[in-house]
Amino acid sequence: MAHSSDPAPAVTGSAEATADSQPLGPSPGTQPPPAHRRIAVNTAIFSVATGLSRIAGLVREVVASAYFGTQGRFSAFTIAFQIPNLVRSLVADSALQAAFVPVFSELLEQRRRREAFVLAGTLFMVIGAGLGAVTALFILLAPVIVPLFVGSTFSGPLISLTTGLSQVMFPVVMLLALNGLVTGVLNAYDHFTIPAIAPLMWNLVIIAALIWLRPLFHGGEQLYAYAIGILAGTVVQFAMALPVLSRIDFRLRPSFNWRDPRVRRVFLLMFPVTIGLGIINFDIFLNDTLGSLISDQAPRAIDAAFRIYMLPQGIFSVALATVLFPALSRAATRGDLERLRATMANGVRQIVLLLVPAAAVTVALSTPIVRLIYEHGNFDVHSTDRVSLALFWFSFSLPFAGVNLLLTRTFFSLQRPWLPTTLAGASLVLNGAVSIALYQPFGIAGPVIGTVSASAAMCAGQVWVLRRRLGGIEGGRILVTLIEILIAAEALAMVAALTWKGLDALLGRSLGAQVLSVGSALVAGVVAYAAVVVALRVEEADQIRRLLGSGLRRLRAS
Repeated sequence: MAHSSDPAPAVTGSAEATADSQPLGPSPGTQPPPAHRRIAVNTAIFSVATGLSRIAGLVREVVASAYFGTQGRFSAFTIAFQIPNLVRSLVADSALQAAFVPVFSELLEQRRRREAFVLAGTLFMVIGAGLGAVTALFILLAPVIVPLFVGSTFSGPLISLTTGLSQVMFPVVMLLALNGLVTGVLNAYDHFTIPAIAPLMWNLVIIAALIWLRPLFHGGEQLYAYAIGILAGTVVQFAMALPVLSRIDFRLRPSFNWRDPRVRRVFLLMFPVTIGLGIINFDIFLNDTLGSLISDQAPRAIDAAFRIYMLPQGIFSVALATVLFPALSRAATRGDLERLRATMANGVRQIVLLLVPAAAVTVALSTPIVRLIYEHGNFDVHSTDRVSLALFWFSFSLPFAGVNLLLTRTFFSLQRPWLPTTLAGASLVLNGAVSIALYQPFGIAGPVIGTVSASAAMCAGQVWVLRRRLGGIEGGRILVTLIEILIAAEALAMVAALTWKGLDALLGRSLGAQVLSVGSALVAGVVAYAAVVVALRVEEADQIRRLLGSGLRRLRAS
């Protein structure tokens, strides 16, 4: 989340904004750096910061798994957390940003700053009041609502634990909604650093709470330390974003001008956006709910695999889609469809370049990766088997889900959210049908295969619609790049698997040996992938290399 006068490679190819476009954030007397330079550096810094956050999140999961394994009480926590997380995906965070940023950016582009500030202030008050009431109502009715989302394998004590944990965590919905609005303002001003760093602090606060507060509770109630940590971390995350507003010359002036037509426009955009962006949260919520019908340990196993799956997703596709979204919105506002099309297409090729090999790694090394990360303390070999099975199948969804993030934001930048919403609804139905059909014969793998099916269908549908709407999406070039990357990824998987098998047989399964065997397999696989990509002269690989160079130089200079 972040400039020099020397030319730098574009992250978005010919889709970059011109250097003389109006800056959104710097003071009026400051000449902005070239827009393509801003995008490249912002993407690199966002990726690094988000990567650190994802790693911290994985550490959080390792600590929690060492304490609780995949026991039924941890599944209770998983479902308790998914309830506010699902509501958050509907009304907060990314959904709110995706609806708010195009309207807010349009007002800034038209030099109507005062109206933009009034819009933000009104939304702040309306969302705070509305979600505050929803939070209070949920806490009151949780004993009635929560039992509806757990399966027959959950006992009475597990249901009570799920209810209590969800009551503690539900206030994060309101906090994340307000944080999403503030982050949307920062993103519109091309400020990504604090929004990227804040989730890292969120994870660190939770880890500290787990370590320090857990001994204060007994038995299953120790999971309240985790829930309290999530609530405290969300407060810290929101507080970090507020001081940055004054540095970008923005003043949040709370008002209640709910009759403002732009407020209604944001909410009309937001309704379909919640389904389009929230599809993955619906999928995971469905997975966890069906998992509770399989066994009381299945929801936690699926969620643990999902955390590993989200590591490359957050480092690469979330970072790129977030940084490109304001640029896509500005291109759409100007009616420059050629620039928008090229920005999107280049972004898709870069996501594929990064996520296809990530998927190949988790296909080839799912079990050793899960064993290395999780198999400590109360997390035993049976837990590893369950989680690695889920991770194997999640791998096939990774590239589709990454591309979907960018394609969906392309629709949002055009302020045509109902198109991806319709597709998301159809893919959700497909996910449910496949998951329900497969969860009994295939166990944990069934709901995850449903997620893969939904992601692939959503991606195919968005590509088809955008190709017609934009008059093409550089499909031929994307296909050629995809074939080259698949060839390189196959080499990665083969080299990584053979390297791990040889070292595992030679070194054994001590922690140090696992680090060496898995780490060496990853390095060998990445080297093989890079060699094939270079030999095939994949252009996007050189863009990524120069992008990272720009980001690292910026980090050293700051």
